Amino acid sequence: MKTGIILSTILAVIIAMPAMAQRNSSKKAGAVELSFNYQKQSGAGSNQWAVWIENSEGKVVRTLTVTSFTSKGRGGRRGYTFRPTCVPTWVKNAKAEEMTDEQIDAVTGATPSQSGIQTYTWDFKDANGKDVPAGDYKICFEATLYFNSILLYSGTFSTKDKAGEIKLTSTLTEEDEAHKNMVTEVKAAIK
Repeated sequence: MKTGIILSTILAVIIAMPAMAQRNSSKKAGAVELSFNYQKQSGAGSNQWAVWIENSEGKVVRTLTVTSFTSKGRGGRRGYTFRPTCVPTWVKNAKAEEMTDEQIDAVTGATPSQSGIQTYTWDFKDANGKDVPAGDYKICFEATLYFNSILLYSGTFSTKDKAGEIKLTSTLTEEDEAHKNMVTEVKAAIK
């Protein structure tokens, strides 16, 4: 008798699995997540990145993170001012020069001291914590691998998209064999 109940329960779960999977893949987007595998590099001019969201006009609606050297630098000077290769696309698009110290502090994160998976999540809110309008957006990830070797990933999506992977494209300004593994396995998805 128990065997029959167990088999019936297993069969019911197996039959329900495709419906549950379909339900999950059709749910409305609640967040966007970007992750990558980070391998800490030695020396100056490396280990810098930024993750941000742009609207369809290319305006930065929110910076999820920028590494502390890039934004705060040393001795009161922001790092990108004396090392212009520190995530230059973010500096330009986010208009970092116009940001107050408080605005920079709000998005600055320490460069991890250990290698491993890094994950950043966007909750469809702007820099002021307000819901963004429905529409098309772009997630951007820029990493300074080593001085002039800059890696940029981006992918577009809509707030109306269902859960799933965001196709990313990438560009690299200059090969650097010694630091090429600083960032690998870059992925973005709507959750």
